[in-house]
Amino acid sequence: MLICLPPSEGKTPAPADAAPVELAALTAPSLTAQRTAVLDALAAVSARPDATAVLKVGAGLAEEVARNVDLKAAPAAPASRVYTGVLYAAAGLADLPDGAGRRAAESVRIFSGLWGVVAPDDRIPAYRLSMGVDLPGVGKLATAWRPHLAEALDGRAAGDVVVDCRSAAYLAAWKPATTGAGAADWVTVRVVREADGSRSVVSHNAKHTRGVLTGHLLRRAGEPPSSAEDLLDAARELDGEVIGTEVGTGLSYRMIEAALHAPTTRTGPRTLELVIA
Repeated sequence: MLICLPPSEGKTPAPADAAPVELAALTAPSLTAQRTAVLDALAAVSARPDATAVLKVGAGLAEEVARNVDLKAAPAAPASRVYTGVLYAAAGLADLPDGAGRRAAESVRIFSGLWGVVAPDDRIPAYRLSMGVDLPGVGKLATAWRPHLAEALDGRAAGDVVVDCRSAAYLAAWKPATTGAGAADWVTVRVVREADGSRSVVSHNAKHTRGVLTGHLLRRAGEPPSSAEDLLDAARELDGEVIGTEVGTGLSYRMIEAALHAPTTRTGPRTLELVIA
């Protein structure tokens, strides 16, 4: 399986005495030249007085944007510890036992406007850049990364199940092929909540539930899923389990159903729908 995750908006800086990033040591070294180009362009933009506007962030994040100027020398830590937030807390990528950690290193890829894609153990500094930015000197990041990510990931995805937990901006940077010799079994994960007999899409709970699913797929015994049907069987192992607590009310919620839906287009993904209540 190949689990595709978005980065988190929140990032925890590495300890001040940690060594800086080594670009050539990151997963998918074929991306090094493009990573360098984006890194240099980001540093230049982040030194400008209009940096927060160009990077599409609020003025309150100016200090984080200022750190972008010197990322090559900034302390770095494993991506599993730098990325924080709801999904990452639920997945527990930073605290996996050995077997699950090896599975994560092989199976989890985190998409990034700066790095393209990284694995959980890749050491990176905290930064501020989203895939939706049109970066001067590089262009629209999703478009700029697309050919490079295709080269890095198409072969890895071919013949396997792709468990896609990404948001739309990161989907735009790479989509696995679903037809032809290099086809993957591409499955996006949708979370809905059932209440009073109706179902609705949720946001915070969706991130948490995708994180729970990710952690379960990494920690569970047996072979990892290699098809959408295998993925559905693995997801159903969570049926009936309490998987989270509702923000605001403190009430717990369970996963009550998992279902697999057909693609809506010829080349689109199937959808794994997880129902919580």
